[in-house]
Amino acid sequence: MKLSLALATHNEESNIIECIESCKGLVDEIVVVDGSSTDKTGELALRAGAKVIHTQNESMFHINKQKAMEACTGEWILQLDADERVTPELAEEIKRVLLMSEEMRTKYQKSLTERKLFERHQTIVQQNWQEKSGNYNAFFLPRLNYFLGGYLRSGGVYPDGVIRLIRKGKAHLPCRSVHELMEVDGKTGWLANPLIHKDSPTFKRYLERNSRYIDHIVIDMKRDKVQKNIKSMTEWVFMKPADWFFMTLIRHKGILDGWRGVVFSFFSSIRFARAYWRYIRL
Repeated sequence: MKLSLALATHNEESNIIECIESCKGLVDEIVVVDGSSTDKTGELALRAGAKVIHTQNESMFHINKQKAMEACTGEWILQLDADERVTPELAEEIKRVLLMSEEMRTKYQKSLTERKLFERHQTIVQQNWQEKSGNYNAFFLPRLNYFLGGYLRSGGVYPDGVIRLIRKGKAHLPCRSVHELMEVDGKTGWLANPLIHKDSPTFKRYLERNSRYIDHIVIDMKRDKVQKNIKSMTEWVFMKPADWFFMTLIRHKGILDGWRGVVFSFFSSIRFARAYWRYIRL
C-alpha cells in the first residue's frame, strides 16, 4: 500500500531535512509544495528525494497544504508540517494500522489506553462531532509540543490532536481559517504514539509564529465585522485574555509544566489583546 508524504513549506531550510529523514522507510513518495522560499528549502528537499512544486506563498498556508495533498499519488497520505517529526514508534504504528482490515481498525480504536482523553479532545476541536459510519478514512495524531527546551503535557496542550493521516480523496482542507481541521468523508480514528512538534525551540521563533497567528485572528475579525467600541475592547483586551490564562494555567493544570506552562499560558492569552489593537489600527 503506497503512502505519500505531503509538505507545504516556506523558508524551512533548518527543518526540512530532519522532517523528511524522520519519515524514511515509512513513505514511498515525498511531495513538497514550496511557497517562494528565499532560502535553500526547495534545493534541500530535492536532494532528499522529494518532488518539489514551486508556487507563491499564500497568506492562508492551508492552500499550499491542500495542493501538496492533491499532488500525491499514494492511496494514503501523511500530511506534515516541516517542524514535525515522526518517531520510530509512530512510524511502526502507522504501518500496522494501514495494513489492518476495517474490523481490526475498529477493535484497535477501542483498545487505545487514552481513548477517553482523545475523544474529549475531539469533541472540543470538532464541536459538532458525531461518530460516522463507513470506513476509517483519516486518523488524528496526538502531538507533543516542544516549547523552550521541554515538552508541554498539561494546560490543555496535549493531546493537541491533528488529522495527519488520510486516505487520498477522502479528506480536504476548506482553506477558510488558520485553525480549521480537515473535513473527512468517513470515520476518523486516532493513533496512540505522539507526533513530535518542534514549533518553538526558542522564544524568538515562538514570538514570530505567535505574531503570524495574530494576523490571521485579525483577518477573522475583519470578516466577522467586530465592532470597534468599549464593549468589544473590554471583551478582547480584558475578558478573553483573563479567561484563557486561568483556563489553561489552573483548570487545565498548565502550572504542572512549571515556568514553561506559565509563559505559554500568558503569551497565548494576550494574543487576543494584541489582535484587537492591530484590528483597530487598520
